[in-house]
Amino acid sequence: MAGVTKHCVSVITAVHPPSVAYLPEAYRSLCEQDLPEDWTWQWIVQEDGQDGILREALPEDGRISLGSGRRGGPGVARTMALARAEGELVKVLDADDRLAPGVLSRDIGVLSAHLEVGWTTSAARDLLPDGTTAGFASDPLPGVLPRGSVLEHWRTHGHRTHVHPATLCLRHDLVVALGGWMALPASEDTGLLLAASAVSDGYFLAECGLLYRKWPGQVTQAPPHADPAERADRMRVIERRALALARLPYAPYGKSASRTPT
Repeated sequence: MAGVTKHCVSVITAVHPPSVAYLPEAYRSLCEQDLPEDWTWQWIVQEDGQDGILREALPEDGRISLGSGRRGGPGVARTMALARAEGELVKVLDADDRLAPGVLSRDIGVLSAHLEVGWTTSAARDLLPDGTTAGFASDPLPGVLPRGSVLEHWRTHGHRTHVHPATLCLRHDLVVALGGWMALPASEDTGLLLAASAVSDGYFLAECGLLYRKWPGQVTQAPPHADPAERADRMRVIERRALALARLPYAPYGKSASRTPT
């Protein structure tokens, strides 16, 4: 209806040179989303660096906001992109991934109907180089993920989550209150997921929400990502922040009993 102010979900994407070639596919997956009548999206694409790699990567579209800044890694790029986020909700989309059909509508539906929930996550499928996909065996049951439950699972399963951090959709004020993404060389999205779990209830959607691309140039395939010393340090700082948040005597969303780890 003309004159009606729409709600908005801000989709945030950090880009480094090897991933820029996949941006058109990410854009198509966003354009194909079927949103509720009173919702729209904005896509905030942030270059990690100032090399001008975004100039020719995407078409003219008033819903796209391009930016760049000093190179600091994907966590820094995403957090800087928050300065341009106008939506009530913030959705994660890696530059080399694709949103599954209908995921934004499902995220919006849960967070509109369940005001006690601070964030959602969805099932994901690996998108393999030959175009086939593969699923995960660790998905939880669909529904509410009580405060602290994802953090507890991560701590008791070798620092592995049973939900995919690249599928996160969060309330804008929750992302800002948590300081955005952690300034880590990798695992910054896991850090945000566990921080959100530490302070609020989440919700798992069993329908696939993301095609997570597996390819040689992705950050998680680079040798430094598997370096034992660096990984141990990343996990330690992620855990310490999440545990400190879990000890807070309040939760911004949700009334579920928190099983605060010790």
